Amino acid sequence: MTNAPMFYPDLPDQRRAQIRRDVVTGLLLVLFCWCGFQVHDTVSSLSALGEGVRSAGTAVEDGFASVGGAVGGIPIVGDDLADALDGVGAGTGGNLADLGQTGVDAVERTALLAGLAAALLPSAVLLVAVLPRRISGIREMTAARSMTDLSLDDPEHRRLLAMRAAFGLPFRDLLPHTRDPFGDLVAGRYDALVAAALAEVGLSPVRPASR
Repeated sequence: MTNAPMFYPDLPDQRRAQIRRDVVTGLLLVLFCWCGFQVHDTVSSLSALGEGVRSAGTAVEDGFASVGGAVGGIPIVGDDLADALDGVGAGTGGNLADLGQTGVDAVERTALLAGLAAALLPSAVLLVAVLPRRISGIREMTAARSMTDLSLDDPEHRRLLAMRAAFGLPFRDLLPHTRDPFGDLVAGRYDALVAAALAEVGLSPVRPASR
């Protein structure tokens, strides 16, 4: 039988602590995304210089074209003058406009890359630090719930679980449940040790019947 994943511990204190960690992680991810947008917008604002150059180049080119159109009607030399002015306009204003557009495109690419880096790099570091442990905890709780659902009422299994707690858990994890783990084990008082073993994976000795 396959159990649904258990995302949060049974124990209220552990549940609240895990919820707080998840909320903090989510808020940090939102913050990193916001920072990414801010970096993108800040860098993108530098494209105003390129846009100014492009506008100036377009204005110069249009100005020469207007003058060329005005002198084009002069007899004999009008067409030659118009062509010459159009060429000068394209060679100066057109090149300047192209240079400005190139600058705008470069700034936009830089803004996009900087924004992505500002958002994704810290997000990746955070997820690498948090996700493996979170996934491992979910798997551990789910597996432990499956095993204890099947065996928690069996006296021999309770004894083995108590032994696992007494010999495997640090004293700091045992102290909230018992101050004499080995004495409890020898005397057959397993409840506190079983509770400590289950608390390690976020389970309580008495779980809701729906589970």
